[in-house]
Amino acid sequence: MVGLLASGSVPASLVTLLIIRHLGSDTKVTGTLISHVLGYALFLTVLALVLRRYVLLWAHRLSFYRRPLAQAVATVALGAVLGGLVSLSSVGAGAIGVTMLVLLYPHLAIVRIVGTDIAHAVPLTLVAGLGHFVVGNVDLGLLASLLVGSLPGIVLGSLLAPRVPERQLRLLLAFILAVVAGRLVVL
Repeated sequence: MVGLLASGSVPASLVTLLIIRHLGSDTKVTGTLISHVLGYALFLTVLALVLRRYVLLWAHRLSFYRRPLAQAVATVALGAVLGGLVSLSSVGAGAIGVTMLVLLYPHLAIVRIVGTDIAHAVPLTLVAGLGHFVVGNVDLGLLASLLVGSLPGIVLGSLLAPRVPERQLRLLLAFILAVVAGRLVVL
């Protein structure tokens, strides 16, 4: 599955980076495009978080697993969508990717789907991140600040997350993402 996803996402990421380079990173068009794509991708993430249980129930009704060729083509297409979303907005590989993989592979254990999604995120974010660096869209000071802040955040989150009920955590995250998405789309 990682190979199928990457065969769609890596080329889509490169094409997206070429488009960003062509548009230019300082133009109003690029900023507006990225803000809107990010906002709508966050709204999709909110829907995936809030409607997760219904998505899982619906996934078992689909029959992609009975048609391997259709499943493979849909997986490559999903990879392409994720490649474009991640390269343009850095959102998509997580909740959206897992939700779509559950629809495509409903009989696969969720731990395998999550592991596959994380493994796929590595080459995709590497290509997208290096591409943005080459294009000149990476602020190294901001990157260093994010890394310094994220390491303690990872430790704190890892300690707190098991103590908070999953449903409340998911709804809180969905609320925060919906507010941010609304601000991005309205601006």
